[in-house]
Amino acid sequence: MTGETDLRKLMSGMRPQLNADRYVFTTVKDGVPTGVTPVVTVAEDEGLTLVVRREEADAAGLAYDYVAGWITLRIHSALEAVGLTAVVARELADAGLSCNVVAGFYHDHLFVPYEHAHRAVAVLEDLARSSA
Repeated sequence: MTGETDLRKLMSGMRPQLNADRYVFTTVKDGVPTGVTPVVTVAEDEGLTLVVRREEADAAGLAYDYVAGWITLRIHSALEAVGLTAVVARELADAGLSCNVVAGFYHDHLFVPYEHAHRAVAVLEDLARSSA
């Protein structure tokens, strides 16, 4: 189950997919509230960061500032692969788009400003085509 490590193959085969819904980053101190199913959790000294669907955050009364679109790079990237995150982040930065990256076991996941998510996918699709 080893993922791909070749940067050129990763870039040309990444097939960015925009997931449905809007996602928000929030933080809690006393665990995940009932009715909230995070897609990402990060334990920090200040609290537990959750990335959740905006509707769930609203229903649970969770505060947030950043509303994101969630893009999955549909290639099994190895956790030890070098450069994919840097190239993707640089390309999005050059397009004026912020990007928050989370690595899963199989895929890399990007959270970009929701209102620019389709443009971010287009930037990444162009990058994949030019890398082939």
